[in-house]
Amino acid sequence: MRRRAAVLPHSIAPVLLAAALVVWGTTGRAVAQSELPPIDVQRYLIEAEIHPSSEELTAKAAVTFAVVDDGIRSVSFELHNDLEVDSVADSNGEELQFSRSYDDFSVRVNFGRRRLKADTETLTFTYGGHFTGPDESPVWGIDFAVINQDYAYLLYPARWFPVSGYTTDRYQATLKITVPEGYTVVGSGITLTETGSDGRTTYTLEYTQESFPGSIAVVRGEPQVVESEGVRTSFYLREDAAPMAGPYGQEIGRIMTFLTDRYGLPPESNLTVIETSDTAPNGYAAPGLLFLSPGAIGEEVNTRLLVNQISRQWWGVLTSPATRNHLWLTNGAARYSELLWVEETEGPAAARALVHDDYVEALTVDNVPLIQAARIEDYSPEFWAATAGKGAAVLHMLRQVTGDEKFNAILKRFLEQYAWKSFYTDDFRKVAEAVSQQNLKGFFIQWIESSGAPEFDIEYTVYRTQKGFRIIGRIMQDMDTFRMPVKLRIETEGNPEEKVIEVVGPSTEFVIDTFGKPKNIIIDPDGDVLRYDDKMRVAVAIRRGEQFAEISEFSDALREYQKALDVNRYSSLAHYRVAEVFFLQRNYQAAANEFREAINGDQEPKWTVVWSHINLGKIFDITGQRERAVNEYQRALRTKDNTQGALEEAAKYLQKPYERPAEHI
Repeated sequence: MRRRAAVLPHSIAPVLLAAALVVWGTTGRAVAQSELPPIDVQRYLIEAEIHPSSEELTAKAAVTFAVVDDGIRSVSFELHNDLEVDSVADSNGEELQFSRSYDDFSVRVNFGRRRLKADTETLTFTYGGHFTGPDESPVWGIDFAVINQDYAYLLYPARWFPVSGYTTDRYQATLKITVPEGYTVVGSGITLTETGSDGRTTYTLEYTQESFPGSIAVVRGEPQVVESEGVRTSFYLREDAAPMAGPYGQEIGRIMTFLTDRYGLPPESNLTVIETSDTAPNGYAAPGLLFLSPGAIGEEVNTRLLVNQISRQWWGVLTSPATRNHLWLTNGAARYSELLWVEETEGPAAARALVHDDYVEALTVDNVPLIQAARIEDYSPEFWAATAGKGAAVLHMLRQVTGDEKFNAILKRFLEQYAWKSFYTDDFRKVAEAVSQQNLKGFFIQWIESSGAPEFDIEYTVYRTQKGFRIIGRIMQDMDTFRMPVKLRIETEGNPEEKVIEVVGPSTEFVIDTFGKPKNIIIDPDGDVLRYDDKMRVAVAIRRGEQFAEISEFSDALREYQKALDVNRYSSLAHYRVAEVFFLQRNYQAAANEFREAINGDQEPKWTVVWSHINLGKIFDITGQRERAVNEYQRALRTKDNTQGALEEAAKYLQKPYERPAEHI
């Protein structure tokens, strides 16, 4: 699936850039892994040569593992489709039969005899190949592995070496990577170098903790080193991005200090940042390493992306899920780290806006419980909406249940207890219960093991008493298993009063005494509970439409936008998104109608007005109506709204008419 060209700069849409490997609009081909594999990989010894001139990789990988399931006759590994296996040998050097499936990029090795539980085996794969681009990637459309004459990067998700238990089976690794003269290998762990008589250098990378080492880069030149708040960051950025090393290094120091205070000591005290390519994910974190794409680096520091990726030194490197069904905690914690940073640097109001965005994203996937995340296609919008969006939402609600102090203690204790280990969701629940001294089984059943979200309604009657007023009422919602503390804000003729009600089941009665006469009761005034109401339904439908539009599924996108308009026919954002689709399809009359509806709607968010005027101007320029186009650009300027450089955009087309790009059929 291809990315679309946006009428409005893509960052306007509420798509969060900073996820573990953040790319929306991709089709994953990863195999869902909900159960433990039949082997436990313990160690890799990889000897590889990288040939920048021919853009090739030749490698030999010895995989040592223990047998978990008794009596297995074969075992399967994942390997990039561009890599061809020449041979597989066992511990005795005997060559084994193997088969290759390109549908799930797997290599199945057949043993000559049954392997018993607790047996230890080493298989040695000899293989190599030339990476042809993102079409053969394990996740279609994303380059996790690139080799060219200027640079190379081979990331763990590329499966550039045989992988079992992707993202779940932790291992130690020794990598011996040989490159020609003038190139440097960067990776995780202790590095030793040995230069041969032919000028080639072999870099030995040793990582002794069980984690996910194996992501490497081949670079030229010396790194730029920036020190900030005791953190030393080495940057391998190419010419255009090189000036950003200083600003990024300063921010990395601040973020590392903040996260260390939250989570405890990191597994690596210093970091190395490597620039990848435009077809790579925006960011990827490996032990001690951050890989950032040129677009993600940008001309201003992408702070939220940094927070997300740096937090993965704890959530992913230091600890990780035992199966992919528990990815919600690592992806959710990384996303929630962004919120904690924004709360620290920009204040509670900005943090609440992020909570709302995460809740909207979470509700775009309402039919798969988090504990079944392995069912969701890897790297798909649904995958990030569930594991990152809803994962962050669950953590935020847990914070409301336990309180800030205990919530912070839960995260820190969990990371201490499961350092360099794998975990299950139940492990996290037990730590949360021990710290909070609360029974949280119902909370985890509701938000992790179940799907859906409640929609509240309230009935109440107000009585006058000798001391003021008494409210007798009940809160209703449609989920039998729901149990959560819910805040009520009572607006009175004096100061507002608040009361927390434990809502249990479909109907919960309450009694509240107030001094001032009640005028109105607001359920969950701060939006702390993941729930539906009319505004949320509109936001969720629009977000689903944006996800479809991201992958050029325009019919599905229009259907979702119409759902939003069915709830709120004045939604400027829904009309704007419909107009975007029509504009991309070159249906200019329909697009113009919808841009005008956006201007005349509820104008939420406000930027829909300025950008609707700009896009109307573009339509008039395309159709040869220059005077009307100029009028729209001038109207855009009069809004004084410079969201995403709108005023500069309008001024540019006042000087020179907009020309639509050539259509390639």
